[in-house]
Amino acid sequence: MQNDSIASHSAIATKDFVFQCGRFQLNLNRPHVMGIVNVTPDSFSDGGKYSTVDLAVEHALNLIEEGADILDIGGESTRPGAVPVPLEEELSRVIPLITRLSKACNIPLSIDTYKTEVMRAAIDAGVDLVNDVKALQEEGALEVVAANDQVGVCLMHMQGNPQTMQEDPRYEDVLQEVTVFLQNRLNLAIEHGIDKNRILLDPGFGFGKRTVDNIKLIQELSALQLLGQPLLVGLSRKAVLGKLVGGDEQQRLYAGIAASVISAMKGASFVRVHDVKATVDALKVVSAVS
Repeated sequence: MQNDSIASHSAIATKDFVFQCGRFQLNLNRPHVMGIVNVTPDSFSDGGKYSTVDLAVEHALNLIEEGADILDIGGESTRPGAVPVPLEEELSRVIPLITRLSKACNIPLSIDTYKTEVMRAAIDAGVDLVNDVKALQEEGALEVVAANDQVGVCLMHMQGNPQTMQEDPRYEDVLQEVTVFLQNRLNLAIEHGIDKNRILLDPGFGFGKRTVDNIKLIQELSALQLLGQPLLVGLSRKAVLGKLVGGDEQQRLYAGIAASVISAMKGASFVRVHDVKATVDALKVVSAVS
């Protein structure tokens, strides 16, 4: 009961958090929606749909119209089994898009990458947030983010790597192991000079997790508020939802909305989604009753 009380207090405190996100300061007194813009041929849900700059810009502007608070741009799929792409190819996919969007839209832009050189180029092109599935573990990544004192960062937990992470993930206590990892990465980021008000944490749903692990993390999400940082949750169209409701990626809209609502009510400050308009409407109801 004491832990529940602490978690509740921390969730309330996080609502007063002002997140420094590049050119923007975001007041987290309500849940924010991160719209996904994948410029990849092989992303698990929308691979190839927005593979040109013009198509991606059109999609991004549509997501803004639907109410996205931030856009997450990715040039390399990190779905289970995905093959890494060469640095130059990832750069050629994301930098022209970031350059155009940084001039065309008035919401924060995020780069979904773990590569240090992509982070550096994306920041130079105008992104406001680095969303890293490897939590700045690549050589030089901590230093790149620390050197840009307004840019935000999201540190995510992943067991293994995208190529093998779903082959045989195992945990003795998934909540404890995720918490310890995120605490250690948070501490290291702060030691490198990255202010706490620039840091989000992501438990990494679907990244080296079994269905039982994902469900446990959803159930216990509020416990991660004890780390004192805003949380980002990405469950949109993921396999764990398919395990629960059936159907392919395109048939998980309602399950995704439910996951976003539950996450927000358990303290998530950001939900990363494909279906922006439906999620925005659902979270307006959450905000009204919270």
